[in-house]
Amino acid sequence: MARYIFITGGVVSSLGKGLMAASLAALLQARGYRVRIRKFDPYLNVDPGTMSPHQHGEVYVTDDGAETDLDLGHYERFTGVASRQSDNVTSGRIYKTIIERERRGDYLGATVQVIPHVTDAIKAFAQDETEDLDFVLCEIGGTVGDIESLPFIEAIRQLRNDLGRGQTVSIHVTLVPFISAAGELKTKPTQHSVRELASLGVQPDVLVCRSERELPATERAKIAQFCNVPTAAVIPALDAKSIYAVPMQYHREGLDSEVLRAFGIDPGEPPRLDRWVDIMARLDNPEGEVTIGVVGKYMGVPDAYKSLHEALVHGGIANRVKVNIRWLDAELFEQDEAEVTARLEPMHGILVPGGFGERGSEGKIAGVRFARERSVPFFGICLGMQMACIEGAREQGVKDASTTEFGPTDEPVVGMITEWMTAEGLQTREEGGDLGGTMRLGAYPAKLSGNSVVASIYGSDSISERHRHRYEVNTAYKGVLEQGGLVFSGMSPDGTLPEIVERPDHPWFVGVQFHPELKSKPFDPHPLFASFIEAAVKHSRLV
Repeated sequence: MARYIFITGGVVSSLGKGLMAASLAALLQARGYRVRIRKFDPYLNVDPGTMSPHQHGEVYVTDDGAETDLDLGHYERFTGVASRQSDNVTSGRIYKTIIERERRGDYLGATVQVIPHVTDAIKAFAQDETEDLDFVLCEIGGTVGDIESLPFIEAIRQLRNDLGRGQTVSIHVTLVPFISAAGELKTKPTQHSVRELASLGVQPDVLVCRSERELPATERAKIAQFCNVPTAAVIPALDAKSIYAVPMQYHREGLDSEVLRAFGIDPGEPPRLDRWVDIMARLDNPEGEVTIGVVGKYMGVPDAYKSLHEALVHGGIANRVKVNIRWLDAELFEQDEAEVTARLEPMHGILVPGGFGERGSEGKIAGVRFARERSVPFFGICLGMQMACIEGAREQGVKDASTTEFGPTDEPVVGMITEWMTAEGLQTREEGGDLGGTMRLGAYPAKLSGNSVVASIYGSDSISERHRHRYEVNTAYKGVLEQGGLVFSGMSPDGTLPEIVERPDHPWFVGVQFHPELKSKPFDPHPLFASFIEAAVKHSRLV
């Protein structure tokens, strides 16, 4: 029977609950345990699929087509365990399910209430698909005290009673701020947060205390006394130089050992952390560095391209180089042609990422053109691949080449995909339909040309990658694009949907319709990112 670890946060948001959960799971995994991590999000959206990156950051897509919270990216990157639809739920999805059941009459005329109906649904979600697991880590979004999270807190209170105290542990992540005017750390916010959580029926077993300064033994003892936990269970959490240093940092502070002791399990031998030692050795001792320019549109939101950022770092790890990322606003390139040259000339590689909408599109096309004409390694992802095809068509004389995503066009090099095959059968979409959950989502196979650059990078002519898009490159323009040197080197198995384009006569020019960044891990960098950074290293030696 799986044991449950419930993770809550207090005082303020953005304390790193997701990173802590991922690190703890990695430590338990390194001890030989089978783990899975889940995220409970209190907001009323059914999923983050229709939320702006400015509101929520990136949307992380799973193999089975779920649009989920970006924390699931951390979970996968740290454990290598592929996330699933069942690993992320929102209040909106819970309420939608309950209302649909009520409309069908499933409740047989009963009054539908938060307790027991909502809390039962949350508990069912927490326990779904947990066979053959040793630990299930459940992170509850938001901050204790928020109205939105109350049903989730109540659900875990009930689960602790249902499963028995030996089967559950509660971890509370909180803040110990340093007040510079007073010159001291303050523990009162943590005390109040724990008291708030306890008043809701959940007494934490372990406290993870985020702080800018070292947490002295006296302060740890004070927190332990007032919060009713052992002193050893007060775990300091200072900022780390890299997120990949966090698992070892938490291990040194005893997090994994204290969690096991809270379950009544002897920690025994320490975990095998060889992979994390190797990762940090590569990050701390690079043999060179490259600069990659990312020409995008969500530059003011670091989390909007979270998986992309990490995948580029992973490419650096694979090549033992430091990757300097320059986030370049595509809109700036639309105002001044000289700006394109000034900003992109120092780059050793140019990446145009995914996105939605017309804003910044001409700037992205300008970035593609610069990379093509100057022979700078280029990587286009999703919309980035589409912009590369539009740029290629324009270069071949199709002056009005565009995409129907931006409005009616006489030259739809990119158009809305209206149907495609899945394991469940034919999927169809119509203009003007719902936005949420209606894209081509999740893992789909592709066939690669045997003599292509990408086939040599993958070491295979058959791949599976994750998608999130509504528009596809129009195969009617295949001939004109290939005349200009832009080759369709990857297609869906039925040959109808372009998956990859490349320029064989260019040092490194690849566009992909899918999102390879979603499957990259520090201990297993995605081959496309590893190859792209390798090409950037070669280019850096030429300029």
